[in-house]
Amino acid sequence: MAPVDRRIRAWAWLLRRTSVAARTEAEVLAMQARPTPGNAIANKILGTVVPGTRVRDQAIGGPAGDIPVRVYRPAADRPGARPLILNFHGGGFALGDLRMSDWICSSVAASVGAVVVSVAYRLAPAHRFPAAVDDCYAALTWAVQNAAELGARGPDSADPPVGVMGESAGGNLSAVVCLLARDRGGPRISHQALLYPVTDLTRMPPGAARSLIITERDMLAFRRLYLGDADPADPRVSPLLASSHAGLPPALIQAGEHDPLRDDAARYARALRRAGVPVRFTEYVGMPHGFLNFPGICRAAPQAMAELCAEQAAALVSPDDCPDGAAGQPA
Repeated sequence: MAPVDRRIRAWAWLLRRTSVAARTEAEVLAMQARPTPGNAIANKILGTVVPGTRVRDQAIGGPAGDIPVRVYRPAADRPGARPLILNFHGGGFALGDLRMSDWICSSVAASVGAVVVSVAYRLAPAHRFPAAVDDCYAALTWAVQNAAELGARGPDSADPPVGVMGESAGGNLSAVVCLLARDRGGPRISHQALLYPVTDLTRMPPGAARSLIITERDMLAFRRLYLGDADPADPRVSPLLASSHAGLPPALIQAGEHDPLRDDAARYARALRRAGVPVRFTEYVGMPHGFLNFPGICRAAPQAMAELCAEQAAALVSPDDCPDGAAGQPA
């Protein structure tokens, strides 16, 4: 294995202050009430909205009340098709917010020329499984039904191609939403981007005890907060355990070499391939869990972002409609 950068080790040490492992449910709820910061230091570490995008917040109707969403669009209204991409943030199903995904979502909107809808689904422990799943599927359905109003469009006024993406817990929710869309007859999803996803909550992944960014104790705590008494073998919890992966959309799966969820990601890639689903699996050398969330610290984040945008453009945008560079080789 490649050594871990000293900056990443220092960042992991700082993140231990936000560990949920020893916190009560009341303390976790208090953490949720504190939004991800947007000051100069946080923007340097986490990234922020990139130039060339427009952003607006709104609320949509969900199965248990309003769901906040953040919509990212390219600032320039180019002619041609504009795909629709749903994003689900990470945070162990109990943390995270819309701010957390600003750099990822705005980068995709600008580079791919897509409308990106980021979803603030309900969080555990106040809202345990399947609340997050229900919110994410409802948001997908709403976005597809309102694609024209959002500015998404397909070629020749057809329906726009649809993708989903998410990191960590959001990668889990993206994979689950694809299963639900297949089994419920829609909406049709053309691509899934799973960034270091959780795919099997029935077991603790190898190497978790030695993890930097997310520890074994954290993973156990997140699982307890999210599931309560629910069955971790339910495919809506552990998409790897679905009875079939046939008919799912093509996938990009990214993982870090030092991420304990690397094994989950690799196993899911193999399961999709066995079912005949096209998969690109990329492991980033020296990277920990969550590396795309920390572009100011993790040197591989820009490369991974370039790969993400290139794969989405290839799957969702025709070459004639691609923004400059979006369908080319990662820079």
